[in-house]
Amino acid sequence: MHPRLADDLDHLPALIALASAYATAVLEQLDSAPVAVPPRAQAAATLSPAGIGAQEALRRFRETIAPSLSASAGPRYLGFVTGGTTPAALIGDWLAAIFDQNPVSRLDGSTALQLERDTVTMLRTLFGLPVEFAGSFVSGATMSNFVGLALAREWAGRTHGIRVSDEGLGALPRIAVLAATPHSSSTKALSMLGLGRSAWQKVACLPDREAMDLAALERHLIGAAGPCVVIASAGTVNTGDFDDFGELARLKERHRFWLHVDAAFGGFASLSPALQPLLEGWDCADSICIDLHKWLNVPYDSAVAFTRHRDLQADVFSNFSAYLGRSTEDPEPIHLVPENSHRWRALPAWFSLTAYGAEGHREIVERDCALARELSERIQRSELFDLLAPVRLNIVCFALRRRDLTEKLVAAVRDTGLTFVTPTVLHGRAAIRAAFSSWRTTERDLDTIWEALVAAAERLCQAEPQPC
Repeated sequence: MHPRLADDLDHLPALIALASAYATAVLEQLDSAPVAVPPRAQAAATLSPAGIGAQEALRRFRETIAPSLSASAGPRYLGFVTGGTTPAALIGDWLAAIFDQNPVSRLDGSTALQLERDTVTMLRTLFGLPVEFAGSFVSGATMSNFVGLALAREWAGRTHGIRVSDEGLGALPRIAVLAATPHSSSTKALSMLGLGRSAWQKVACLPDREAMDLAALERHLIGAAGPCVVIASAGTVNTGDFDDFGELARLKERHRFWLHVDAAFGGFASLSPALQPLLEGWDCADSICIDLHKWLNVPYDSAVAFTRHRDLQADVFSNFSAYLGRSTEDPEPIHLVPENSHRWRALPAWFSLTAYGAEGHREIVERDCALARELSERIQRSELFDLLAPVRLNIVCFALRRRDLTEKLVAAVRDTGLTFVTPTVLHGRAAIRAAFSSWRTTERDLDTIWEALVAAAERLCQAEPQPC
């Protein structure tokens, strides 16, 4: 054994204790750590010929890399849709690394695969989906959308008598993919699936909304030459808008199309009785994307792809190999998702679901949404900002009233280290979006966030007076 490996093995308990103490110190300071850091040059890491051992590697990380990391797991990080990590999920994640399971096959008799299946059932129950939906763990919303749209492609091929999974795309007529404001991961999936980004036909939105005009959608469906795939949104990125799933269910009674629902974070509205109406009828979907490292607050990376069509899923992703065996009527994960191997992603989710139950996760969702509404109310009372869309869920979309300074505000706030928001464009106007997704965020954090936004906006306006 290499001497560095042998020495680390001999001192493994001490190394784990050292790492645990460091991790505890990081977590204790997370609420006050800089939420984001200004971009800075970082010396490139180099490969040591002999290695330096785990303890020295930890010291190097702590001194040279950690100081430039954002506190994205903290309570004031409002960029993208980024959750933190609940205490139970953190324990599960550490244990996932310790046991290092690859839960894709039954051959070794491990219970890891059964726990993964049980966790999918727990999630299906959490989201109130009927038993017809089967779920599979994947790395994130991108892969979840990829899986759903891969099944849609297979379904479309079957309507022409073509098994795309066997025969390829060559004989398949062009498929119309209809959506109003799909997430970029869905159009990326179209590229990866060989359908092409240009397969997306934009459906008109309702006035001043990101939701589909379903009358316009029906016109597309009536005029389509072949099978259509509809991508619906349960929580758009800019404003958290929702398509009308009840009406989509009625459209499915009149027209034949595959409905894929991107509910990466919006699916969590199902946890709250007050928010559930946003999703009424969503169980008419053929496939659903849910991202767990967003609002379930488990570590990256983790998501689930749900579908009613497990048979198509097994056809698309079957992995033929003598040493693995063929897919059966009860397929293993290796026959259901793109990856042949994957981390035991279910364990952090199982820990968090088991520790806090449906009520604990509902409280996180409802608290985040209440904080988003409170921020929107402060914006509406302010003379500095404009609220650009109603707050339907957890996202606040706003802008500086000084339109020329909105984009500069994002960098100005980031450089304070007090909060982080992301830039966007809504209806042609430069905008800012703040997404409340962390289990840690409280009213006290909102006060800090608001003070940082106001102070940065005032400094910008004073530094760059408006021309006469």
